[in-house]
Amino acid sequence: MKDPKLKASVVSDLVLLSCVGLRPILVHGGGPEINRWLKQLNIEPLFHEGLRVTDAETMEIVSMVLIGKVNKDLVNLMNKAGGTAVGLSGMDGRLLTARPNPNSAQLGFVGDVDRVDPTMLYPLINNGHIPVIASVAADEAGQSYNINADTVAGELAASLGAEKLILLTDVAGILEDRDDPNSLVKETDIEGVKKLIAEKKVAGGMIPKVNCCLRAIEQGVRTASIIDGRVQHSLLHEIMSEEGLGTMITA
Repeated sequence: MKDPKLKASVVSDLVLLSCVGLRPILVHGGGPEINRWLKQLNIEPLFHEGLRVTDAETMEIVSMVLIGKVNKDLVNLMNKAGGTAVGLSGMDGRLLTARPNPNSAQLGFVGDVDRVDPTMLYPLINNGHIPVIASVAADEAGQSYNINADTVAGELAASLGAEKLILLTDVAGILEDRDDPNSLVKETDIEGVKKLIAEKKVAGGMIPKVNCCLRAIEQGVRTASIIDGRVQHSLLHEIMSEEGLGTMITA
């Protein structure tokens, strides 16, 4: 999403998929954009075990950047491409209720998804709109939390009974050998993924993505894929072709 051409390509692919009868929902974060604004305000971005340390001041900036800028930029791009997008966050219509992350002492206002209520999404998707959802939500007391976008996408997919969950990232997918880009695991199932984790072939930032896919599948999503968003039209390849471009996990 850092590359404007690739971003425009993903957006046009989503609009095309919507036009041919699929009902896509886009969930996004916006790490690089948040970092850019923090630096402009002379606030040093801090991370703990791959997650952003989010104090009250940082949370305010995260909300402004994700909901006010990144979300509306994506909605605008989608509408320009011929779609009808609607920008939302987890707070709208109580779509998501957050709870603090177990490591909240170190992480601050980083949350997990406590509950999903997708009621408000049905009229949108049934009328051909594309929901674009920023991964920010509040708890019962109204405190805002920054939530990992992959986690939000997985929980939403499960609650909606989605056919497919697709995570766009900046790697080819799951690799048998992390140093060999040609060792892509094209398709595997839950047991196969757990074996790859046990063998430490899935590590680092790929672990939360894979766990998010497993959790979605265990809750009824039929397939979950991790694909390379740096490849133009990777989304169309994944959905429309037999081969696909990344790693597909099945039940």
